[in-house]
Amino acid sequence: MAYQKLRGDHLFNGKNLLGSDTVLILDELGHKVDIIPLSEAGSDVQYIQGAILPGMVNAHCHLELSHMKGKIREKTGLVDFLLEVVKGRGSGTEQIEKAMAEAYTQMEADGIRIVGDVCNTAQTISIKNTQSIRFHNFIEMISLTEAQVASRGELAIHLMNEFNANQPWPSSLSPHAAYTVHPAAMPFLNERTKDQIITIHNQETKAENELFEKGTGDLLRLYTIFGHASSPLPSTGTTSLRSYLHFFNKGQKIILVHNTFMSEEDIIWADELAQKNGIKLYHCFCVNANLFIEDRLPNIPLFIKHNCAIVLGTDSLSSNWSLQISDEMNTILNKYDGISIEQCLSWVCNTGWELFGLKPVWITGSNLIERMQHRQ
Repeated sequence: MAYQKLRGDHLFNGKNLLGSDTVLILDELGHKVDIIPLSEAGSDVQYIQGAILPGMVNAHCHLELSHMKGKIREKTGLVDFLLEVVKGRGSGTEQIEKAMAEAYTQMEADGIRIVGDVCNTAQTISIKNTQSIRFHNFIEMISLTEAQVASRGELAIHLMNEFNANQPWPSSLSPHAAYTVHPAAMPFLNERTKDQIITIHNQETKAENELFEKGTGDLLRLYTIFGHASSPLPSTGTTSLRSYLHFFNKGQKIILVHNTFMSEEDIIWADELAQKNGIKLYHCFCVNANLFIEDRLPNIPLFIKHNCAIVLGTDSLSSNWSLQISDEMNTILNKYDGISIEQCLSWVCNTGWELFGLKPVWITGSNLIERMQHRQ
């Protein structure tokens, strides 16, 4: 078997940032065999300028919205943002495909090698046949009423089958958010996602918890455009998270996305429930999207305190300035005290691959470390 021996200016092993005196050994498939000191590596070591690290994982993206870059005002709050997305997401096929291609190229150049992509249409299928970036397609389901569950579920399954038949990457059903999926749809989703990865937008706005706790708040404005004078969802008297998470007990990996208004009590409760129900939780932060939409950041140190599995995402170009994970890490380094480059890298180069159950694909010659050090 032929091996590659590589060293660079930096080498990230998934946990620690090592120096140029360390060598990565890859097998013929590009998978890590070992990391050893340069002094033990022999004479056939190839030096590559820049960093060597596992490809990065963007755990939450909406590639199909790339054509909406610059079309929505910043800091409107979530409800007005969603209203603008509903009104403006339609566009010509050529424009959509061009914007997606540009976004794909941007992610590829950034060193992203896996994307968890939320899909409401089949528009991204063609670009996903390119092999450089792996995808997991989250086929999003929205069902505001119990009466819609069967028809919306059928549409979601049809879209998932279309993805599975026309591109090589895995797909799974996922609820959009607690405030857009009726509780009657949760058992349907639970049964059809056994041992799969799913995602859900979680506690992104203060109004989300208020809706379930009191049946009031700003989200009621969203329902009016769908013909509902009041919330079509039952009030539970508790937070949105506690109103849906208990439905899942089939060994799923569940990505909770945003978590901007997730309390310490909910973090503890969710961890205990996950252990009881046999599910695994991953907390995905999309900090630039949070700043773009609500101008509010999640309390990431709180999740670190409770040893939560953390991954990062970009959300979409309707709610972000770029789809570069390096920009998300830079914002975290600049906005939070006590979070290191190595922690950020571990989330996108280690935990992300663990989430999707894959061996890392390594990238070489990256200038990522210099860019991040410069921005700190």
